[in-house]
Amino acid sequence: MAQDDPVVSAQWLQQRLGQPDIKVLDASWYMPQESRDPWQEYQVAHIPGALFFDIDGIVDRTTDLPHMLPSEEAFAAAVSALGIKNTDKVIVYDGKGFFSAPRVWWMFRVLGHNEVWVLDGGLPQWRASGFNLGSNCPDDILLKSKAANIAVETAYNGELTNAATFQTEFQPQLFWTLEKVKNNVAAQAHQVVDARAKSRFDGVAPEPREGVRSGHIPGTKCVPFPEMFDGAPMLLPADELSKKFEETGISLDHPIAVTCGSGVTACIVALGLYRIGKHDVPVYDGSWTEWEAQPDSDYPKVTSTAS
Repeated sequence: MAQDDPVVSAQWLQQRLGQPDIKVLDASWYMPQESRDPWQEYQVAHIPGALFFDIDGIVDRTTDLPHMLPSEEAFAAAVSALGIKNTDKVIVYDGKGFFSAPRVWWMFRVLGHNEVWVLDGGLPQWRASGFNLGSNCPDDILLKSKAANIAVETAYNGELTNAATFQTEFQPQLFWTLEKVKNNVAAQAHQVVDARAKSRFDGVAPEPREGVRSGHIPGTKCVPFPEMFDGAPMLLPADELSKKFEETGISLDHPIAVTCGSGVTACIVALGLYRIGKHDVPVYDGSWTEWEAQPDSDYPKVTSTAS
């Protein structure tokens, strides 16, 4: 297991399942129009011993923006409720292979826990490898997953929770706010990569969220997140990933930040950049959903059908 690689193989995980310091999280999440219930799917089939991490529950409760990073206190309370310690190795997967798991990988890292990896190829690769799936959920596992959401709510209500066993340490270099993006539009210190589909980036296809126009932040370049993996899906080798960025005009010698629709798929691009040695790539948490909602005069939007 290489500290400088962000993924582990299904074989690696299968050999270590059940070790006390290996904690597996099912972080499956789907777009609203997919009409899939990740909690229900988790209860039907999951990697044995995995806990469910609710991307829509372990969130900032003070904003209307979807699944924003929670406060340090709320995250510590939730992760403690899941029974995860700072000494644990956290392995995250999702039901699509590469979709929402990298978001949770980033959440742990931005809050100071580097012992975190994504399962390469996720649940599809685990199934393809012929490894067992768990289909029964012991009550204590279900209770832990629910307790994590309750812990977040309690933290935001300002109520005292049980002392958190998990300690956080916020890493500001991995997190971008609206104002940081606005300043960068003027300064152009970071190259900004948008992980959405080119048609949404260009403003010719609608956004999946109602009331959100498509288009992009001035100066950004589009590298759609599926370009980070092959059809399996498995994360591409470093040299192939480098080529994807260079073909889009991204210089790997200069700082890069990532954005998307609502902060989920940007983390897939951050994962790809991590594999090629770019370990301090910030994610714009509010992403296009937040930027698009601001006044056009101060936060310009670009639509373009030019390649």
